[in-house]
Amino acid sequence: MTDRSSTLSRPVAGVLFALLGFVIFSSHDALIKVLGGNYAVFQIVFFSVLFSFVPMTLIMATDRTEASFVPHKPLYLLLRTGTVIIGMICGFYAFTVLTLAEAYSLLFASPLLITALSVPFLGEKVGKRRWAAVLLGLIGVLIVLRPGLQPLSLGHIAGLTAAVANSIGAIVVRKVGREERSQTLILFPMVAVLLIMALVMPGTYKPMPLLDLGVLAAMGLLLIGGQMLVLNAYRSAPAALIAPMQYSQIIWAAFFGFIFFSEIPDLWVATGSVLIISSGVFVVWRESSGSNSTRTPVTRTRSFRIGVPWLSSKPAEKQP
Repeated sequence: MTDRSSTLSRPVAGVLFALLGFVIFSSHDALIKVLGGNYAVFQIVFFSVLFSFVPMTLIMATDRTEASFVPHKPLYLLLRTGTVIIGMICGFYAFTVLTLAEAYSLLFASPLLITALSVPFLGEKVGKRRWAAVLLGLIGVLIVLRPGLQPLSLGHIAGLTAAVANSIGAIVVRKVGREERSQTLILFPMVAVLLIMALVMPGTYKPMPLLDLGVLAAMGLLLIGGQMLVLNAYRSAPAALIAPMQYSQIIWAAFFGFIFFSEIPDLWVATGSVLIISSGVFVVWRESSGSNSTRTPVTRTRSFRIGVPWLSSKPAEKQP
């Protein structure tokens, strides 16, 4: 009786871990928007990564499974690093200039893009229904953008670019996950972000009071805390159950946007978000269906948080 109760409680605990982790991520993104009105995105990216770098490095150092950080696939790691840099800069910028709900709507196109890109780059098999879901989700993106009815802003382009970069980065992780150490996929991009931001930041740098530095430090801790919670979620429950939980962020985006920024998503954003989220959930459901192909590019790619892979001591799973 006790064993059965314990077995049943693990998926519930996994869902709770995931929901809490994604609330933390949404709080992190709201803080990006708070600082975005006063500082350039390069400065925000630099300090947010800097404040998460030390504790994350300490966590990675506790893993003794492999002593070497030498990459096995340097070209793929270089591509991964490039997508992290682009994804973070564009994602952070989208949060600073768009409403939170609008930014999330564009970033949530990533699972759909992963599904589409998995065909040419991973040789995955995607059925007609999932292709239909991808198409429906992309229609949702167009509804959010509503070309012709409003100007396509730099923020919209940044959000879409971040979604594409994150998707390509996820495909790379999926491609080399069994050969590259997870810590390598985390550490190299973080160092690259710090170096590049340090080079471009001086032209836009603005002195920061202690309070704002504290906000950036909190962002770093929130990022790590969210990573650890979502990692525990994936360890406690099937990926197909945890993956859709990321869409709970749109609820928190609407809540934080209304409370702190007086943002009210319009009908276009709400409609497009529903289509994007519904499509993403359907893709996850089809991938986890027993009647579907065992190739599951989305549920088996636990890859990014605006370019940062989920912290894990194990390499990403490879398709059977």
